[in-house]
Amino acid sequence: MNSFHFLGLLAFALALSFASAFDPSPLQDFCVATPEPENAVFVNGKFCKNPNLTVAGDFSISGLNIPAFTGNRVGSNVTLVNVDKIPGLNTLGISLARLDFAPNGGLNPPHTHPRATEILVVVEGTLYVGFVTSNPNRLFTKVLYPGDVFVFPIGLIHFQFNIAKTNAVAFAGLSSQNPGVITIANAIFGPNPPINPDVLAKAFQLDNYTVEKLQKLFANA
Repeated sequence: MNSFHFLGLLAFALALSFASAFDPSPLQDFCVATPEPENAVFVNGKFCKNPNLTVAGDFSISGLNIPAFTGNRVGSNVTLVNVDKIPGLNTLGISLARLDFAPNGGLNPPHTHPRATEILVVVEGTLYVGFVTSNPNRLFTKVLYPGDVFVFPIGLIHFQFNIAKTNAVAFAGLSSQNPGVITIANAIFGPNPPINPDVLAKAFQLDNYTVEKLQKLFANA
């Protein structure tokens, strides 16, 4: 096993320590999610497949060795492996993500996971990462290199930023089968329908023209 795969598995394994705190503890070996309700039991948002019909493929996915496209506006791509990708994750309280960053400023913008703590390990490149506490707001940041690990507490705003001239890759374990994500700028300036510009102008101490310009920008994101 090479170091790339080892560090990815490390992030996945470490997240297990957070799993039982938030998602329900399973009462059986597994509860493979299925979209077919016939002869199934509904558990925590998903129907459970008949255990006798479960196969190894319900617990597996391939392709996380393949770099994702980072030629977008923020220069990053998150490949999330949650219960929708691996049905066998249902009720197990854990998921995984691969994060790819473009050189010279690839950014995973400030965001939160409403249902999960995140533990991240860098496998390639150099990342400047951080999170902000609830009020009073305090910022914690650190520059990470390959093999470095950082934890982002559940629900707190956090980010990752590539400060090197080369690509960066990280893997993250999350303490929920479906952690969710709220990207701050998109949620504020890009919801449908849009938030009243007067509200945002006062909240961010901006003029309405600037707010409306941002809303047009993020509406097309």
